[in-house]
Amino acid sequence: MLTRLRNAQATGTSDLQIPHSRMKADIARVLKREGYIEDFKVQKDGGKTNIQVVLRGERGNRAVAGLKRISTSGRRKYVSVRDIPRVLGGMGICILSTSDGIMTGQEARKKNKGGEVLCHVW
Repeated sequence: MLTRLRNAQATGTSDLQIPHSRMKADIARVLKREGYIEDFKVQKDGGKTNIQVVLRGERGNRAVAGLKRISTSGRRKYVSVRDIPRVLGGMGICILSTSDGIMTGQEARKKNKGGEVLCHVW
């Protein structure tokens, strides 16, 4: 998902399709709430389900300047509430998977929850 967002941003595409999963839909929901993407919809095309994402801003002036995947399938990164990273000194967001669902690092601090660090967005 992150690679597709990064590639669409680099080519200047304003909308893209991503294969659906519940985690990807939750990440898209967080990105929309934080203002990094304009909108997203879950669409069914025959037997396939996709997420249609509309990026915010024009080419060269996108809301998402960068994305970095932190936790990978070979190396998971778990943090406690005290160790949740701040991205660019608070200018970006850290997306975590907690027991209460997918949320930003700031929300996780408020709820006193740690979890798996999925990615950084700035």
